[in-house]
Amino acid sequence: MKKLAFTIGAAIALLSGTAAAETVLRIGHGANEQYHMHRALLHFEEQIEAGSNGEIDVQIFPSSQMGPDREMIEGVQAGVLEMAVSPSSFFAGWDPAFAVIELPYMYASKDIALGVLNGGAGDRMLDRLSDQGLVGLGWLENGLRHVTNNVRPIEAPEDLQGVKLRTMKVPAHVATFKALGANPTPMNFGEVYSALQQGVIDGQENPVALIDSQRFYEVQKHVSLTGHVFTVYIPVISEAFFSGLSAEHQQLLRDAMASAESYQQDLVNSEEAGQLQKIREAGVNVVDLTSKQRQVFSDQTESVRAAYRDEVGADVFDAWVSAVKDSTPQ
Repeated sequence: MKKLAFTIGAAIALLSGTAAAETVLRIGHGANEQYHMHRALLHFEEQIEAGSNGEIDVQIFPSSQMGPDREMIEGVQAGVLEMAVSPSSFFAGWDPAFAVIELPYMYASKDIALGVLNGGAGDRMLDRLSDQGLVGLGWLENGLRHVTNNVRPIEAPEDLQGVKLRTMKVPAHVATFKALGANPTPMNFGEVYSALQQGVIDGQENPVALIDSQRFYEVQKHVSLTGHVFTVYIPVISEAFFSGLSAEHQQLLRDAMASAESYQQDLVNSEEAGQLQKIREAGVNVVDLTSKQRQVFSDQTESVRAAYRDEVGADVFDAWVSAVKDSTPQ
């Protein structure tokens, strides 16, 4: 039934596109048009259409117009959709190795995470997508995730006790918040604002840019900068579609995505401080945890990281941890 729903929704959206270009590249994602990832994809679109002299027409469908993330990925695998940009954790549904990327407190900073993803370990992870009929074009930031809620400021794990918190439908995320004493409640992204507004859930967790662009701060009293998980999107394209492109156009897609990644980093680095200030000015209490406070959260989620060593495979887990160590300043 899910696939049928996707096919109908996709068909309606696809019919709205033009067919003037030789090749149409349709991209689906779940964020709204204000989010930095969408704006990075607009940059990707510009690079592709200019670089191909209009031979490739890029069409972007934000805000889950093509369905939830798993359905978009299935659409790309089935050839209904050319490309999807979805959180890396969703790919663990096909290959458990991908779960290692978003384990709690895996990285001491965003820079360390990006160093791993853009190095050999990240490249090897993207290569695994071929087993899913996909080609990974790189990594786009979602960011360090933080907790918001209406119950109390979160400064220590015990503050999460009993808080009904929306999480992504990611087992490692659910396990993380169970370990921290919260009541994790998986929910589709598009339902979060109304659930917060109606009191169905007490809080949620997302990067600052999404707390801002989705206006979650309008219906939350507290934001705690826990930085518990670093998340990224993987822009994936149908392997069959990609292999049908000329070598020149294949390289253009890779180069354009690398340019989009750089463009996105510029956006994130220039905007986050202003977004936090905007949230504070809206009357929200923003708690910036110290490194010592974050370490308490990290220690309490050690069991989650340990449990996932078997889940993702000891070889993959150990190689990823080694890459993290190599990317960490000494």
